[in-house]
Amino acid sequence: MLALVKGKVLTMAGKRYEEGLVIIDKGKIREVGPYRKPPADVEVIDVSGKVVMPGLIDAHTHLGIGEDGLGWEGRDYNEMTDPITPHLRAIDAINPEDDGFATARKNGVTTVMTGPGSANVLGGESVAVKTMGKTVDEMIIKNPVGIKAAFGENPKRVYHNQKKSPSTRMAVAALMREAFMEAQDYLKSKEEKISKNKAFKRNLKMESLARVIKGEIPLKAHAHRADDIMTILRIAREFNIKVTLEHCTEGHKIAEEIVRSGVPAIVGPTLTGKTKVELKNRTFETPGILSKAGVKVALMSDHPVIPVENLTVYAALAVKSGMNREEALKAITINPAEILGIDDRVGSLEPGKDADLVVFDRDPLDIMSKVEMVFINGDRVMDLK
Repeated sequence: MLALVKGKVLTMAGKRYEEGLVIIDKGKIREVGPYRKPPADVEVIDVSGKVVMPGLIDAHTHLGIGEDGLGWEGRDYNEMTDPITPHLRAIDAINPEDDGFATARKNGVTTVMTGPGSANVLGGESVAVKTMGKTVDEMIIKNPVGIKAAFGENPKRVYHNQKKSPSTRMAVAALMREAFMEAQDYLKSKEEKISKNKAFKRNLKMESLARVIKGEIPLKAHAHRADDIMTILRIAREFNIKVTLEHCTEGHKIAEEIVRSGVPAIVGPTLTGKTKVELKNRTFETPGILSKAGVKVALMSDHPVIPVENLTVYAALAVKSGMNREEALKAITINPAEILGIDDRVGSLEPGKDADLVVFDRDPLDIMSKVEMVFINGDRVMDLK
């Protein structure tokens, strides 16, 4: 067993301790609370003056699929040959040796969602993984966490250049509706034939989409502009499916509509140039406006679009632009865990959860803060003291 003692503990579960205690046992958190003298058989690490909090979670990246420093060979996140590819699986493309994972760990990011890009109307299955492991299979927390969808400029541009559909926003929405209708018909036919003990020919695309239709996983919808956000909310109502808003750049314009939908928003990457029309209204005010309106907000890097290692910087800039400080910390810990459906294991410091922790030398939202220790599954994977 191992105990971190006398540091400021931010549990992200509604409690904090100015002088706390965290005990780790067999890869799990055994105890969290105010400081007391640990049992005699426990290894003790004094973190006085430090801040202990859950490992950070980046809710939207392409780590391991868009590999750092490899150029074309490392880009496996967009299959730009068919706009409808829900059956592609991120797990089959992730390289655990991508330098991005080591960079993430070094900076306190212990969990990420990684998955396909936004070239296709339906792009494939995303996964939640730890940032430490020899194989992707041992890194997986949940697979899949959703199916990627994309609205707006990206699919329009990709397929317009190929002189095929979709080249308009109308076609993007129409192709998505067609795919969902086909999935509904597929499920109905499958159930009827199985009930009559008749042979049924499976379809991999439809099997993936069926999980969305049945409400087992959400559609993770890339949408920057307000009108594109409203389109996905409209489609979600039509098919009674779960959705998460990915990017949500103009979400501040329609905050009330998003609140009414009950849909969470994963906002970012905001520390970019306005490199395309959809980003002309991007601002760090967006997460604060949405959060104050009642939307559950997480922040993202969209790595490699902007680096995963600066996740706390993005949270700090959101606070600078009006986001509540506690909500900003939640946006990189417990909120993404809840949105991804992995909060039973990560996102907060509570007994029974995975022992994923990060120790900062000061306030994590201070631009000068440094990560001193990182634990994943109770193992000290980074110690920069």
